[in-house]
Amino acid sequence: MNQVTVRELLNHFPLELAAGREGLDRLITTSDISRPGLEMAGFFTYYPAERIQLLGRTEITFFNSLPRGERIDRMEKLCTIDTPCIILSRGMDVPEELRTAAEESGVPVLKSTLKTTRLSGMLTNYLEARLAPMTSVHGVLVDVYGIGVLLTGASGVGKSETALELVKRGHRLVADDSVEIRQTGENELVGNAPELIRHLLEIRGLGIIDVMTLFGAGAVRNYKKISMIIHLELWDPKKMYDRLGLDEERVKLVDTLLPKLVIPVRPGRNLAVIVEVAAMNFRLKQMGVNAAQQFSERLNSAIEDNQDHKEFQ
Repeated sequence: MNQVTVRELLNHFPLELAAGREGLDRLITTSDISRPGLEMAGFFTYYPAERIQLLGRTEITFFNSLPRGERIDRMEKLCTIDTPCIILSRGMDVPEELRTAAEESGVPVLKSTLKTTRLSGMLTNYLEARLAPMTSVHGVLVDVYGIGVLLTGASGVGKSETALELVKRGHRLVADDSVEIRQTGENELVGNAPELIRHLLEIRGLGIIDVMTLFGAGAVRNYKKISMIIHLELWDPKKMYDRLGLDEERVKLVDTLLPKLVIPVRPGRNLAVIVEVAAMNFRLKQMGVNAAQQFSERLNSAIEDNQDHKEFQ
C-alpha cells in the first residue's frame, strides 16, 4: 500500500498551511474523512483520530459559541499524536485555540477556499486512488476497442511485438514490461506504467522506442481499467487447447477475478488480430451475446431433433 503525507496534499490541492509545519510529514493511512461535529460538543469516546479532520462552517460556528475554556479543551483533544491534519474549508479563519493546540502537538492545520462537501469529495477520491491495494505484474497492458487487455507470458514470447502491432492498428499502449495494478473499487482494477518507463516499448533487436513520439499522443494512455487477461505461451502439440470457448478460466489479481484466455503462439498466427477479436468477443459477451453458448445450444437442439426423427421412424 502506498503512503501519503500531508505535504503531498498541500502540494496537490489548493491548500494553505496555517499552523503545524513540523507535522507535514505525518502519514495519512485511510481515505475516510471525519467531520468532528460530536467532538465539538465534547463527545470524544469514538473519536476517529487517524482520519483527516475537516471543519466546515457548521463545526466552526458551533465551536465559536462555546466558552473559552471549552474551546481550549476541544482543540487540545482534537489534536492528537495520531491525527494526520486538520483542514478548514470556505477560507475560514483558524481559531486561536486551534492554532495554539496544533503548534504544541505538531498537527498541521490547512485552509481551503473550497466548499466543505466538494473538498471532502476531492480528498476522498484522491486518497482512495493513492491508498488502494497495489501489485506489480510482468506483462503488457493495451487498450483495444475500449477494453483493457493485460498480455502475460514468458519473457520473449512476443508480448511487446504484439502490442506494437496493435498500436500500428490504432489501439493504445498503457504499459510495457511492468504494469502497476491498483484495486480502485469493488471488482475494479486499474493498471498504469511506472513513471520511469511510461510510453516506452522494448522490442528485442530494435531496443527502446518511444511510442508517443513515433505514433502520436493518441497511441498511448496513462492508465486503463483491466477487463481481461490474455496469456501467451509457446505452442505445445501435446496440450489440448480450448476450441469452443465454453469453459471460461478466471484468475485472481489483488481482490478481483478476471477472465483469462490462453493463446498458443507459433509461426503464422497473427496475434494482434486474435487479441482484437478476443476484445470484441468480450464486449459481445458483456452485451449478452455468447457465440460459443449459442453454438452449443444449436448443436444440442440438432441432436435432439435427430433423435426424435429416428424415434418417429
